[in-house]
Amino acid sequence: QVQLVESGGGLVQPGGSLRLSCAASGSIFSINAMAWYHQAPGKGRELVAAITSGGRTNYADSVKGRFTISRDNAKNTVYLQMNSLKPEDTAVYYCNAHISIAPDYDDMDYWGKGTLVTVSS
Repeated sequence: QVQLVESGGGLVQPGGSLRLSCAASGSIFSINAMAWYHQAPGKGRELVAAITSGGRTNYADSVKGRFTISRDNAKNTVYLQMNSLKPEDTAVYYCNAHISIAPDYDDMDYWGKGTLVTVSS
């Protein structure tokens, strides 16, 4: 069984920074793409940033230049460094990973339970 566990959320003032972490554990053969999504109150879940196993990244326009996604493949962990935070960044942030549990198994989509980020003065 595979688990994704996020940490690092909390309350921060506008202009502040937070670093989210997401560690994958369990029966993992390989982890391909990893990503962060967020879901603001009353809205759908949206992609924030993604990173391939080779380190290629992709960002939502709203966070370009402010957020940085990175990963440590040895630790099966993905990070999201969030700088210059704005009130509109307030949301639950979810970790997502495409994981294969065995050599001949296709990737499956796994999600964490989410961590709340609140940007407010």
